[in-house]
Amino acid sequence: MLRQIKKDVQVALEKDPAARNFFEVLILYPGVHALIGYRVAHGLWNLGLKFLARTISQFFRWITGIEIHPAAKIGHGFFIDHGMGVVIGETSEVGDNVFIYQGVTLGGFATKKIKRHPTISDNVVIGAGAKVLGPINVGRNTKIGSGSVVLQDVPEYSTVIGVPGRVVFSGISSNDEGDENMESFPDPVARAIECMLDRLPQMEKEIRHLKETLGQKGIDPESSKPMAIDPPKIKRVSSQP
Repeated sequence: MLRQIKKDVQVALEKDPAARNFFEVLILYPGVHALIGYRVAHGLWNLGLKFLARTISQFFRWITGIEIHPAAKIGHGFFIDHGMGVVIGETSEVGDNVFIYQGVTLGGFATKKIKRHPTISDNVVIGAGAKVLGPINVGRNTKIGSGSVVLQDVPEYSTVIGVPGRVVFSGISSNDEGDENMESFPDPVARAIECMLDRLPQMEKEIRHLKETLGQKGIDPESSKPMAIDPPKIKRVSSQP
């Protein structure tokens, strides 16, 4: 247990550039505290001491703002940055070297005692406020953008953004070990503007063609006077036989 706690602190030192030394992380990082509490509670849960495990889990939830169910399965190299508001459900499975930010939820929909929480593979990065819901699988080396709501399986080496979550990139990464830099997320607004700019030349061509057609018919396309439209003629039907 002590060796595992030491590894968890070392992971925080490696993944957080703001971390300065071992004791600072051990004493001041709520994500590390929550993970230590989880390690203890998970061991007790596996021994059948479930009430005591939930008590310890609830205590660390109270002091850190992070809720990790003691039955969840979490691998090595796991790190929670900032941590406040993180929720990891009972049947969640988290692989190795997973990095998540504050406000992340690994939640479920079902009310029955079945597999109802997500499975997160190795080397996944989940941005702040993201929600991964249901018994879905998130492939390894995947990035989930901040605020996204993921409801379907995600293939490996993917980038997911939006509500609901959409895969905006999928393919083999140049870094097989997983890049934890979130800067490669595409901007959907910028992409929409680019599509509009690409469409403008065609729209201008169609407008010029329309003006030429109206000019050939003797209609001034620049005139603001509306065209006169004759009302439809209504045929009167006599009611007499």
